Amino acid sequence: MAKNLQGGSKFFTLRYSLFTFFLYLCTRFINIHQEIMGFWNKIFGRKESEQKVGGMEDFMTLIRVYFQAAMAADLGITNLAALPDLRVFKTTLKVPTVNNKLGVGERSRCKNMLKSMYGMDDDFFREIDSSLRKRCKKVQDAQTYLIQFQGYTQELMMLTGNLMKYKLRLPGFMKKVLYGMTEKTVDEIFNKNDFTDPAVLKSVVAVRQYAQRLGFSQKWTTNFVYKVVMLAKKEPRPSGDEK
Repeated sequence: MAKNLQGGSKFFTLRYSLFTFFLYLCTRFINIHQEIMGFWNKIFGRKESEQKVGGMEDFMTLIRVYFQAAMAADLGITNLAALPDLRVFKTTLKVPTVNNKLGVGERSRCKNMLKSMYGMDDDFFREIDSSLRKRCKKVQDAQTYLIQFQGYTQELMMLTGNLMKYKLRLPGFMKKVLYGMTEKTVDEIFNKNDFTDPAVLKSVVAVRQYAQRLGFSQKWTTNFVYKVVMLAKKEPRPSGDEK
């Protein structure tokens, strides 16, 4: 009897530790994206306090919600406290639980919002789903995945921001030109091997390693970066900025 109680206690402690660490990773995921948005706001001369409904911050939040909903649905996670973005999304929009399984209805609702508000296509979501299903077989895998995706988005957005810094000043209506520049920059990040700046080279290597581990294609990465670039350009400028 005592042994059973001891074993149960160890199992509870392990589950609680995993839950606590998963919650920490989700919170860190939020902080990383806030740092990225702050970096891009500086590039475009935005005030960090200025927000726009349907803007870059909302896009990044919905991306986090989609990842958390997909993980909940695929891994059977039932504790909303471990998924802070999903919890707010579900309670605010009153999204019903489908078939008593957390994440199914929420993923569908979030996907529809990303498609209608930001024009993301089905291939964008298929690649995320494929990446998650191949690399997240259990909760512990999700923890590793989140760490890697945090690193990927941070390195990727900082690197493209630095490489495209002056090109990003082009007006937003030149969408095809901006997409072409984004596509060229991402292609260089994935394939160019003669970078001379040691810091840039280190970041390029990191992005390539993350992309390989996560299974995100060059096309998916281009579309993700381009969407963030275009949303960043639409953020309101400080009142004293005449440019």
